[in-house]
Amino acid sequence: MELTRIMFRNAKIFTSNKEKKYANAMIVYNGKFEWIGYQEEIKDFQGEIIDLQGRRVLPGIIDAHMHPLLLANFSKQVACTPPVVYSIKDMIRELSTLTDAEWIEGWGYDEGKLNEGRSPNRKDLDEVSIEKPIVVTRTCGHIISVNSKALSIAGITKSTPDPAGGKIDRDELGEPTGVLRESARLLVLDKMPQLSMEESADRLAELTDSLYAHGITAITDLMASHKPLDFMGIYILAREKGLMQDVVLYYMWHDLKINPILNAENTNRQNPIHIGGVKLFSDGSVSGRTAWVDPAFLGEENNYGISTISKEELLEAAEYARRHGVQIVVHAMGEQAIDLIVDTFYGMESWIQDGPSIRIEHAAMPTEKAIERAAEMGIAFVPQPIFIYAEIESYLSNLGVERTKTTYPVKKMLQAGIPVAFSSDAPATAWADPVNPFIGMKSAVTRVAYDGTDTGEAEKIDIETAIELYTRGAQQITRIPYTGQLKKEFEANFIVLNKDILEISAEEIDQVNVEETYVKGVLVYKK
Repeated sequence: MELTRIMFRNAKIFTSNKEKKYANAMIVYNGKFEWIGYQEEIKDFQGEIIDLQGRRVLPGIIDAHMHPLLLANFSKQVACTPPVVYSIKDMIRELSTLTDAEWIEGWGYDEGKLNEGRSPNRKDLDEVSIEKPIVVTRTCGHIISVNSKALSIAGITKSTPDPAGGKIDRDELGEPTGVLRESARLLVLDKMPQLSMEESADRLAELTDSLYAHGITAITDLMASHKPLDFMGIYILAREKGLMQDVVLYYMWHDLKINPILNAENTNRQNPIHIGGVKLFSDGSVSGRTAWVDPAFLGEENNYGISTISKEELLEAAEYARRHGVQIVVHAMGEQAIDLIVDTFYGMESWIQDGPSIRIEHAAMPTEKAIERAAEMGIAFVPQPIFIYAEIESYLSNLGVERTKTTYPVKKMLQAGIPVAFSSDAPATAWADPVNPFIGMKSAVTRVAYDGTDTGEAEKIDIETAIELYTRGAQQITRIPYTGQLKKEFEANFIVLNKDILEISAEEIDQVNVEETYVKGVLVYKK
């Protein structure tokens, strides 16, 4: 079949290419950009012409840190978020609609948004059922609340010790309350029935259209493992079933130690699904009061959060990553957690030449020294601006007003020269549409939360920078080849918007919608 050149014209194009940021036309041939510029420069074009009717065009969005399999699974569970759930009483009502399930599951609660101002406990969930196990995942994904039946199945009693890197909340008598933090979650989660590979792949494939509807053409999974089912196998099967986004997987280090699966084939970046790094956790979450912070959380002078990794473990994982030419990717939110990573690797020679060898995920509260050293080392930071936008109640409660304003200092990171990418961490945030990139952009540009709270005006960035961090910046950190920019010889992945995001007020950014998504020059989504 003869290939046709296609000219897309009459557009307002933002390319994310520093050498040529703006254009109004582009020519696509064989799935790649052959030319980008101004239509007045082209005479006697031979091929198909598509008029984009003066609309704004951006590169396809790359979500550098998310959890698609969790997102797919959570979509089948009870949403414990506004606008349906505002209280534990509401949660009990909604969970009670699933009493036919073998395990009753919910997700997305944030105690800061609940009328009671606390997490649900086993006594609350026992009101739904004492015969069926119940698991409700907090918005951050680091904490679960379970009922008495789930505690019983997991064998968690008054005498059960806290596991390394985790905490079992207890009442004044020492009895488990049903709230399990960090690695303590696994005591219950490991007992739950697992979906088959076929079921998991089906759910993932169903995400494709909703991701395209948000303009997302490439995704990542930051908690891949081989147990109980291998993520690589699930994603490959999902692609056969219709998952079309490029995918980079990051396998958990504790999993790779047991089953060191990395090889030249599954880490080959030319493959649409490949392994890009080794993932570890150094602490928990700010909103769940498990981030490893200093100073302590507001109102708890002895609560500095939870440290979940050692220097020796970081070095061992980094050596494995180095041998296989992939990144080491470490979750860190609190000051002490970020300092541990930066100080551990300070002075170490980079092993990747076309991108960062070391990524710090979230990087909520880096110290001045950490920022300086990370910039010197080329360590990348991958923050999620949606967190302080959607979870402002928890941040104010846990950190206070002034400290909250200093979190996610993106402007300071960029001024220091740190490689930065934006991402959603979906579904791990308290927002009904957690994967929406325009919410994150609005948060970064306005530094105002959804309820109007000032989240730190000094760290505002402009909209072009926000777009670049979701496109070119995300590509440079994920290292997915030939995407993230509208540029000659790059893949023709781009989106067409309903509003001109470069011209509207910052307050309107969350009202931007994707009208069309193109992958390799082919229309794959139309609103």
